[in-house]
Amino acid sequence: MSSDKNVRRRVITPTTDASNTDPLLRHGELHLENKQPTGCERVFISYDKIKWYWAPGFIGFWLLIYCCISIPASNHLPRPLTIKDEAKYPERFIAERAEMNLKSLVALGPRVVGSRENELEAVGIISSRMRTLRAERSAVHDIEIDVQVASGSYIHWGAVNMYQSIQNIVVKISPKDSKSKTWVLVNSHYDTVPAGPGAGDDGSMVAIMMETIRVLMKSKQALKHPVVFLFNGAEENPLQASHAFITQHKWAKNCKALINLDSAGNGGREILFQSGPNHPWLMKSYRRAIKHPYASTLAEEMFQHNFIPSDTDFRIFRDHGAVPGLDMAYQYNGYVYHTKYDRAEIFPRGSFQNTGDNLLSLVREISNAPELEDTSKHAEGHTVYYDVMGWFLVFYTETEGIILNVVVSIAAIVACGLAIKLMPNNTGIKLEKILKHTLHTFIALILGVFAGAALTLFIAVLMDVMNMPLSWFTHNWMMLGLYFCPFFFGLAFVPAMYFHYTKDGYFPIGQRVQLLMHCHCLFLALLTIVLTICSIRSAFVLMLTCLFYTVGVVFNLSTSLHSRNVAWVIPHIVCYVPPFVFFAYFSHGFLVTFIPMLGRFGDSINPELILAVFSVAVGLLTCGFVVPMLHMFRKSKTIICSFMAITLICIIIAATPLGFPYRPETSVQRFNILHAKRTFHDAFNNVRRSESGYFIMPQDRRTYAVKNHVINMTMAMDVVDDCKKEMLCGFPLYNMRWHKTRARGLWIPASEPVLGTVPVLKVLSKKQLTPTRMRYEMQLSGPDHMGLYIQPLNSARVEGWSFHQTPIRLAFKPPYYIYFSYGVNGAPLNFWLEVEKSNGVWSTPTLELGVSGFWIHHKELLTSDFRKFINSFPNYVDPVPWPASYDTWIY
Repeated sequence: MSSDKNVRRRVITPTTDASNTDPLLRHGELHLENKQPTGCERVFISYDKIKWYWAPGFIGFWLLIYCCISIPASNHLPRPLTIKDEAKYPERFIAERAEMNLKSLVALGPRVVGSRENELEAVGIISSRMRTLRAERSAVHDIEIDVQVASGSYIHWGAVNMYQSIQNIVVKISPKDSKSKTWVLVNSHYDTVPAGPGAGDDGSMVAIMMETIRVLMKSKQALKHPVVFLFNGAEENPLQASHAFITQHKWAKNCKALINLDSAGNGGREILFQSGPNHPWLMKSYRRAIKHPYASTLAEEMFQHNFIPSDTDFRIFRDHGAVPGLDMAYQYNGYVYHTKYDRAEIFPRGSFQNTGDNLLSLVREISNAPELEDTSKHAEGHTVYYDVMGWFLVFYTETEGIILNVVVSIAAIVACGLAIKLMPNNTGIKLEKILKHTLHTFIALILGVFAGAALTLFIAVLMDVMNMPLSWFTHNWMMLGLYFCPFFFGLAFVPAMYFHYTKDGYFPIGQRVQLLMHCHCLFLALLTIVLTICSIRSAFVLMLTCLFYTVGVVFNLSTSLHSRNVAWVIPHIVCYVPPFVFFAYFSHGFLVTFIPMLGRFGDSINPELILAVFSVAVGLLTCGFVVPMLHMFRKSKTIICSFMAITLICIIIAATPLGFPYRPETSVQRFNILHAKRTFHDAFNNVRRSESGYFIMPQDRRTYAVKNHVINMTMAMDVVDDCKKEMLCGFPLYNMRWHKTRARGLWIPASEPVLGTVPVLKVLSKKQLTPTRMRYEMQLSGPDHMGLYIQPLNSARVEGWSFHQTPIRLAFKPPYYIYFSYGVNGAPLNFWLEVEKSNGVWSTPTLELGVSGFWIHHKELLTSDFRKFINSFPNYVDPVPWPASYDTWIY
């Protein structure tokens, strides 16, 4: 028997330092702690995981927050005041009066430039109301009324936008005996598209301006600086009247700040989606004055980067007048935008009160702002702004935003790094191995993001290939199953597989999920820094996500809950509720805006792809820290796979009548349909081709939805061949947007249309200036909306003309397009062209000129055949019809 002296014994000395404890013993202690839950933990926890049947409650919790907090906040409107309340609130905006203003305007019907309704009746209603208010004004203000008639041109979307005798009603409210030379400009437009009465766009804002003027004129509170209210008579043409005012009106040079009011829907809250640029004092005024804030830097950046297929007068005032300002618009119920269903009856009275309260306060605030006296001294850069649930506005400068983004990102990286460094104490695994796990987990996270995005995009393509686009157009909830669920599945499935195939008894699932979420935070922090470097102010959304997650991490570290396998989840959920509520509110507003827009993007763009990309971005933002917690449940892979089951169910629903996109009146399909006559002449002025038919411009991807309903729709031909042979496809293209999508049009042969005063193009004189240069004096007459197309032939070049000089100066590629409209004066348009031919051979054709005419407000010209064709469209379609012509000549 050997002596005990020769035996080496391992002695474990008791210590309070967990890092000095034997890893095997410490790991066993951790498992003993987690495998023997006490009290209420037994209800929730089983073997270091949450029991699977709590998963529906967990998911439902977040849905409940979205439905009960975020959506109501997004839809909240104040109590509208009535005429009975006026005696009690003499200085307040009265919603009922604004509603009466709107009804009187909308009763005229569509107000198209050149129509009697727009040029006489609308001008009469607004002018009469202003004269009445002038007679009722208080002693502290003066009011001046001017009706501007103007002509001019500018470049819009690569074409010359030319106008003649369009009208503006301009009202100036000034303090008595004011000597101020700096004024505030408030703008909205009373004209409409041919399709409908334009209650939302933009009659509602006109009505609100009229009521705001009434309150100011009767108020005892004097303004410091005058305010000019511009009732704009030609915005839909587009943007002509604002150009006329800012470049020609006698009061324009004194307007130093702008409030632009427009609409892409019918009601709701008006969103501030453009500010400045470079004038943060305007946002300070907005924050001080506004009663019901709703604003977003993200909306501004998306609009200015052309993610939204629209434009407003704000751009004209900014680019042609250097007037900084605020651009606000309605976007709720965009389904009726530019349709015959944009009616006054559906416009909520609460929306009048919401916008009226805001506009009245904002006008008073800006008109009294000291910065208005010399705005050039306060051009200090861009801003970051967003409202929180409509309760208050967060606003700071771009420089402050950069500092905040960087500080929060660094703090998030430090906090997550510290949490990762402490993991060896919780698991008994060496730091080197933890770092290796961190790298692998980060890779799994990135692969999960890409897998979710790829799966979502695949389903978008699949839905389009199966001829089922826009199935979520009416039932918006379907997009949750079609696009959010597959993204969540991919985001969770890849890490689940990684956890499954790299099981480590020394690394509990609770710690692994924490590591996954730390990696997600690191990913967002790095992305925040990259976007900040790229000067993308919208990076604030990622910064907020990192901020609240970091708070949860710091709390868990300070309370040692990070060492528990399940308990750390509770602080994380509590800390993530505020950003989730905000992001869900934030995202709901964009969904409400974008989903109706996808019904008018044209058929060349797959709306499924757009919605899929949007869903990935929103899903990552709102649920990037929620989805990883699903790994904490037992049967987590089954729970994750249930997302794909929901997706499959939604795909099946999409194939049923429930998935049909359109509904009568509420969510309609759009078509522009021209009953057109086309005539082409050769070089000898002989007609080489003449035909009539229906030219159809689809507005969404689902053109084929009507083929079994519409007369002769099966005979529809695409126009690709014509686009190869004829100048600009040889069709009457109404505006610049149509030109971009002209190859997507359809043509159905039909009987001749009845036309009004047809366009006539005359050559008044032809003079050879030099052996290589010819000058043409010409005259164009016809209806109040026309298009002129100019195509040089046989190496000829247009070196000069009487139109806007930019296309010549910047060498735009022909054919050139001039959009021309007139209001109260239909006098012929005289113009000249100078053409250069370097070879001096004038015996060959030099120019091809095309002229299109549009009778967009002449319903009496619709033939019986055309009416029958239009009436054959299903009741879920809103067709916009008018007669048109297209003629070409060669010179």
